[in-house]
Amino acid sequence: MHIDAWIESVPPNAVYALVALIIGLESLGIPLPGEIALVSAALLSAKGVVSPVWVAGCAIAGAIIGDSIGYSIGRKGGKQLFEKLGRKFPKHFGPDHLASAERSFQKWGMWAVFFGRFIALLRIFAGPLAGALKMPYWKFLIANVLGGVVWAGGTTLLVYQVGKVAEQWLSRFSWVGLLLAVLIGTLSAWIMKRKAAKSAKQREAENAAAATSSAAAEPTAAAPAVD
Repeated sequence: MHIDAWIESVPPNAVYALVALIIGLESLGIPLPGEIALVSAALLSAKGVVSPVWVAGCAIAGAIIGDSIGYSIGRKGGKQLFEKLGRKFPKHFGPDHLASAERSFQKWGMWAVFFGRFIALLRIFAGPLAGALKMPYWKFLIANVLGGVVWAGGTTLLVYQVGKVAEQWLSRFSWVGLLLAVLIGTLSAWIMKRKAAKSAKQREAENAAAATSSAAAEPTAAAPAVD
């Protein structure tokens, strides 16, 4: 079962815990679809199944706490931790992934943690790698909190608003669909009628031309002989 279908199948109160857990584990460094979980929960909030405020709050908490735990693990394990993970899970923690994440940290510093919240690869690496690279915790915490609030809160708000608009549009879809069906049916009938009339005129013209050609091809009757 996909994560979005799983979230939709659990009781409403369990949605909050699932969102916090999945996003927290992803932020800690475990490759899970945190963004899909957040979007799925936000869509449920647009339907009135869960509260958008609670979805955003749980997602923010999961992101901040998960990143902080990941930071602690990375600080204790160092870069050797990523080398071990790279050998065991080359698809997610391979040398190329690590090198790309490191370049981002070298270029952006603490802002790599903030912007990393919006990028799938950096979202997994941000916390542990910031710890492994010995980034001061206060810098990490500021970027972590800002990134979590903007990403989780902004995504929830955006998806909630889009979902509400889509729900209102879909509620009118039966009338819109009926109107479109009538218009398309009328237009199709008019086009077919015009084509039929055009074809009939063309056949009449062809028959008239054929009759004229046939008459011209007949030999002229011989004139009577004169004594």
